[in-house]
Amino acid sequence: MTYIAKPKFHHPSLRKNEAGYTRRDYEGKISTLCAGCGHDSISAAIIQACWEADIEPHRVAKLSGIGCSSKTPDYFLGNSHGFNSVHGRMPSVLTGANLANRELLYLGVSGDGDSASIGFGQFAHSIRRGVNMVYIVENNGVYGLTKGQFSATADKGSKSKRGVANSDEPLDMIGMALLLGATFVARSFSGDKEQLVPLIKAAIQHRGAAFMDVISPCVAFNNHAGSTKSYEYVRAHNEAVNRLDFIEGREEITADYAPGTLIEVTQHDGSVLRLRKLAADYDPADRIRVMNYLQERAAAGEVVTGLLYVDPHSGDLHEHLNTVETPLNQLTERELCPGSAALEKLNASLR
Repeated sequence: MTYIAKPKFHHPSLRKNEAGYTRRDYEGKISTLCAGCGHDSISAAIIQACWEADIEPHRVAKLSGIGCSSKTPDYFLGNSHGFNSVHGRMPSVLTGANLANRELLYLGVSGDGDSASIGFGQFAHSIRRGVNMVYIVENNGVYGLTKGQFSATADKGSKSKRGVANSDEPLDMIGMALLLGATFVARSFSGDKEQLVPLIKAAIQHRGAAFMDVISPCVAFNNHAGSTKSYEYVRAHNEAVNRLDFIEGREEITADYAPGTLIEVTQHDGSVLRLRKLAADYDPADRIRVMNYLQERAAAGEVVTGLLYVDPHSGDLHEHLNTVETPLNQLTERELCPGSAALEKLNASLR
């Protein structure tokens, strides 16, 4: 396969963010996915979100497994750390990297095959452990690399490109993330950049397991009449529960919105999520009501998008394990080997 590299040079007058980078500095290689693939739109949203959030590319570690979605980290943040793991094993590799170096921002990109089938157990344990990460599933309902078989997230009754109906119950990644204790849960659509970019920015700033399910139509095998993951279907059945605006803590919070129309959620670093409520009784901080609401809307055939749940008081794996502030990969022999006296004291406590 031939790869076409993007030119390194760019116009000197391109606007830079507060970190001193242009948007071009967050790009990667030229995509080899099908023209019109929703995954490329997600890559563009990640690029835009990281640029707007003034994130230094070398502070990001991007990890993936196997599949069309797992190819996409090659197409964004070319100057960040990256690791492409084996099929379904991305969550455990990300967990190990996070334990070794807590100073990096961890971005796991996966697909409905990589996370909802062979890697489902890995997905479950990384979420329940509260690993500090942004976990994005690019969900198209098919196995694109093996020519369009139904994936575990394909809705029951949806039809394949050949007209065959799916008879299996779907696996709901959003519902599982809520049950497993994710403290930031969102769903979006690859074709809705206005919603997707601020959601990614908010997920990056969140402390703990941030999970995003992004419906991303497969133009080759799942973008036809009868598919519930097609562009036409999602646009026709999308119900956005909130409009999201992300404001970093160092910026002034303005009062441009009418009184009573916002919910403000302050996170640990002082950043603020501002939610414009469309449903009067929707509360993104009530996990049980969120789960019930999603089930009700799914029964009505609606795809709910937006920030579905957030816990402003969340912790992460390092807090649960009470690890030291210094990244484990920076500890010296002196800290790691406290001496024979400490070892004897520990052994004595176990006798």
